[in-house]
Amino acid sequence: MSENEKPQHFLQQIIRDDIAAGKVEKPITRFPPEPNGYLHIGHAKSICLNFGLAIQFKGACNLRFDDTNPEKEEDEYVRAIEEDVRWLGFEWEGSPLFASDYFDTLYQWARYLVERRLAYVCELDGDTMRQFRGTLTEPGKDSPYRDRPLDESLELLEQMRTGLIPEGRATLRARIDMASPNLNMRDPVLYRIKRVAHHRTGDKWNIYPSYDFAHGQEDAIEGVTHSICTLEFEDHRPLYDWFIEHLPVPSKPRQYEFARLNLSYTVTSKRKLKLLVDEGVVSGWDDPRMPTIAGLRRRGYSAAAIRQFCDMIGVTRSDSLVDVGMLEFAIRDHLNKTAPRAMCVLEPLKLIISNFEPGATEMMSAPVHPDQPASGSRQLPFTRELYIERSDFSEDTSLSRKKFKRLVMGEWVRLRSAYIIRADSVQRDSTGAISAVHCSLVPGTVGANPPEGVKPRGVIHWVSATHGQRATVNLYDRLFSDETPDAGDRDFTRHLNPESLLTVTDCWIEPGLEQAAPEQAFQFERIGYFVADRHAHSREHPVFNRTIGLKDSSDR
Repeated sequence: MSENEKPQHFLQQIIRDDIAAGKVEKPITRFPPEPNGYLHIGHAKSICLNFGLAIQFKGACNLRFDDTNPEKEEDEYVRAIEEDVRWLGFEWEGSPLFASDYFDTLYQWARYLVERRLAYVCELDGDTMRQFRGTLTEPGKDSPYRDRPLDESLELLEQMRTGLIPEGRATLRARIDMASPNLNMRDPVLYRIKRVAHHRTGDKWNIYPSYDFAHGQEDAIEGVTHSICTLEFEDHRPLYDWFIEHLPVPSKPRQYEFARLNLSYTVTSKRKLKLLVDEGVVSGWDDPRMPTIAGLRRRGYSAAAIRQFCDMIGVTRSDSLVDVGMLEFAIRDHLNKTAPRAMCVLEPLKLIISNFEPGATEMMSAPVHPDQPASGSRQLPFTRELYIERSDFSEDTSLSRKKFKRLVMGEWVRLRSAYIIRADSVQRDSTGAISAVHCSLVPGTVGANPPEGVKPRGVIHWVSATHGQRATVNLYDRLFSDETPDAGDRDFTRHLNPESLLTVTDCWIEPGLEQAAPEQAFQFERIGYFVADRHAHSREHPVFNRTIGLKDSSDR
């Protein structure tokens, strides 16, 4: 391996070996989400892995929806998933596929198993079936229906399909081994009755296949060569192989497992995320605090940064907790290189430049990006009245220059890309609060060193009070305050961060930012990285979302 060649993870090596041995000519992978919610950052890892392997080895990756549970599935989720995969930069082979495309074939294969006494209709209720299943240390007990005549099972299966048997009264189960040390092999359910309309097949079916029964057979129908799952499916692999061995499938895929993404300060259970949406804790699946791909996108995370993060964490078979700081590093690193610079004042305090002519405007030149000269410059109007951050001014002249590098009464500070100014006096409102600071500028200091005796404490940002525009800024933070909010049996909602969103409506932005395109990202100088909200931003009402601060705040 050359110095520039990256080491191969175990799945890359498996595919490489299979191609070298002639077992596989064109590897086929698949990404099989259930359309019961929006995709999250954990799915992004799987997307990058499955599509990435297909690209690397000149194969193909199918997008297949596991729509075997009609109670929770909707077309909205299908459309959202397709959009997320494309936004991440990937394209699937052919048209999107669905488990429901194969319902007729799967039903015929279920009959095939019954005819060979490898499946039977069981009338145990759910509680009794669980009791009969046994435990990790005790074998299960045979169902009293396990040896019923195959003609009887075939007839009952047909009655299940046509809706003659009520929901919950019967299931179709595989006839494998109730004493198997693997609980998944103890006569698992293949079909259950559900009187629920399906988002694609309508009322055609009254029974729906289990995930275990459908998954491997869908892979076989599609010619998938490497069926890549997360580690929780490792114990299901013997069942996956059992179906492939005992059914007349057109190909024989193999299942492989890798460690799922566990991210600190994050919940990725779709059931729990849906609860946050349904109970109004967040504004929707694409709320910028959500770990969904749509939420990260709206927050300002780029597809390139998410792909970089997935590459950084690698692919292994060992479960671990990934520090969310790695994801934050990826977006900060990406935006530092790509985001144009701009100025925004979040908590405005007015400056009045006493020795600048009223009504006059002087244009200041500032780089669009300091490290990319080719990106050019932007023009900033400098006027008699400006806004700075209220926290950038203090009347306390005893403040150390090392600790407070901002504007202090009687001292100087440089305004970014503009003049050096000195604070001369303050103006107060009826409550005694400071409403304005009167200053004087030092002539000849734009882009030049200060004259002798003038020592600026530091550099602060500003916006013209007459040419800037008011904007709304959403200051987003982590949704959870605990590193593992849903560990064990804990109520994850008790660890919600009450400061995960602060909306500021009296911000001031430099002119031109109101024309930003939705999803256009910027570095607001000295504050952080922000993005124009893809839904709410307009020229008349600019809305920006904080993506991430300038520095890591993991010590919070």
